Amino acid sequence: MQRLSAIRDHVFGSRLLPCQLPACLLLAAMLASTGITEAGGGPENVAVIVNPTSSESLAVANSFVAARGIPAINVFMVPWPGSKDATTIDRFRNEILAPILRGIESRRLTPQIDYIVYSADFPWRIDYRDALPPEIAKQDTFPSGSLTGMTTLYAAVQGNGPGWLDPESNKYYRPLGRDGLPTETVGFRGWYGWGNDGRLLEAGGTNYLLSVVLGVTTGRGNTVAEVDAYLRRAATADGTRPPGTIYLMTNQDVRTTTRSSAFPATVRALEQLGINAEIASGALPEQKRDVAGLMTGTPSFNWAASGSTILPGAICENLTSFGGIFTPTAGQTPLSEFLRAGAAGSSGTVIEPYSIQAKFPHASIHIHYGRGASLAEAFYQSVSAPYQLLVVGDPLCQPWAIIPQVSVTLADGGGPLEPGASLSGTIRLEPRATLPDDGAADRFELFVDGVRADACGPGGTLSLETAPLADGHHELRIVAISASPIETQGRAVIPVVFANHDRRLALTVAPRRVPLSGSVEVSLEGDGIDSVLVFSTGRILGRLKQSSGKLQIPAVMLGRGTVTIYATGRGGRTQAESANAVPATVTVGD
Repeated sequence: MQRLSAIRDHVFGSRLLPCQLPACLLLAAMLASTGITEAGGGPENVAVIVNPTSSESLAVANSFVAARGIPAINVFMVPWPGSKDATTIDRFRNEILAPILRGIESRRLTPQIDYIVYSADFPWRIDYRDALPPEIAKQDTFPSGSLTGMTTLYAAVQGNGPGWLDPESNKYYRPLGRDGLPTETVGFRGWYGWGNDGRLLEAGGTNYLLSVVLGVTTGRGNTVAEVDAYLRRAATADGTRPPGTIYLMTNQDVRTTTRSSAFPATVRALEQLGINAEIASGALPEQKRDVAGLMTGTPSFNWAASGSTILPGAICENLTSFGGIFTPTAGQTPLSEFLRAGAAGSSGTVIEPYSIQAKFPHASIHIHYGRGASLAEAFYQSVSAPYQLLVVGDPLCQPWAIIPQVSVTLADGGGPLEPGASLSGTIRLEPRATLPDDGAADRFELFVDGVRADACGPGGTLSLETAPLADGHHELRIVAISASPIETQGRAVIPVVFANHDRRLALTVAPRRVPLSGSVEVSLEGDGIDSVLVFSTGRILGRLKQSSGKLQIPAVMLGRGTVTIYATGRGGRTQAESANAVPATVTVGD
């Protein structure tokens, strides 16, 4: 892949979603003026979409945010009172997709968002019959797409005509060589343009945003506890190179013969990567304790009866018609069965797709994953027509990635940057990264409270003017991006204190563990400020019109799980006249 050096200009709107974070937006507006656009594949690059009217959606989002360290500014509340199963394309465009894209723009995050990740309780099926020309509507027996497929193909969904129906609509799909295998695996960025031949372009081309659902908790889906378990399990798998086996199952069913011709070459490619792989007969591997990945095709199965064990980080999926349908009356085994057993991700179609390879992951999904791609990147590099495929799980999971280890020192002999360090004026940071086998970082990026602020090359320095920003707590993230086509990230996350204007704000919460029916008391004490805003991920919790006082926050507003509460005080109209408190974490649950 050709390394891109161009910086794309972005024009931002001013419309806000309900429940936005004004304090964060001020910081985002200031830092976004740098125009830097090269990054992706980490928590800073994910937009988490939450339905605030659903307790399940809040709980699932809380689990993912805690497990992956998603910055607060990357969480968006998009109310959805409609069906949790299906909606029309007009409602999807106007009430889900458009608010998400506007919200990302309004927070000045467009240059850094690569993934749109839905929490629970959004409709998994999008019915698009009304958007079809009459001549196509007569031919399309099942005019429906998936939430994740239609979101990934957002440019086509927003355009004129049903471009998402193109069997080669996804140009991020990696073409296959003469040996039937992908010649390359490449990292993904939301601002990259892809040409008709799959080439990454300096300008023009089609844009995508990789989309995954964290969990489906209705009908035949998983419980919130199951979603929490597999998301946390997946987060432990990064960089571990699981010592298991990827099983490619064969039988006489068209569900396996559709894909099995690629199995022998896939096994050879995986073994060259040092990953065990095996072609086995049947529907499931039997009595195997080392399932690091699975590709099968069968109308129904019973995982527990197989006696096999799924390892953390595994992608397990099944080519069948109704694997992504969660209504109780649907036949065939849903994808949730693999997730219940501990898989990091799975997929299934939301309507009858017929046995068309382009609509399902090619066997190369395991090659991309084994080369170090994230789960979302592996899926979308292996599906050329993803419009009916629902992808569920942890999009950031990357068991075979080689992750840079990052260290940071203050320039000019200032020593290591320590957590809690007090900083003022202009700071200059010297980042370093170590990788095995003589690997190196291509570049480093600095994020302040989740917003990209600066970048430099190896041996360079990252600079930040702290005086225009709020006094008090800030979180610095120094991200190293490897010099490889996959652009794997590693990061150091360091809480610090900016001290320029003698403004302070302290926050305490009690109790630290509270039932969902209870409330949390937030105590605030400020100096040099006039008002205080209290918020959690994606949601304003309350305000004080003075510098000190207390607020009672109903626990139901936070949702079950581990939640971080933030506070910022204002003494004027600028960031420099503000102060941030050290955030506090509470656990909500009965």
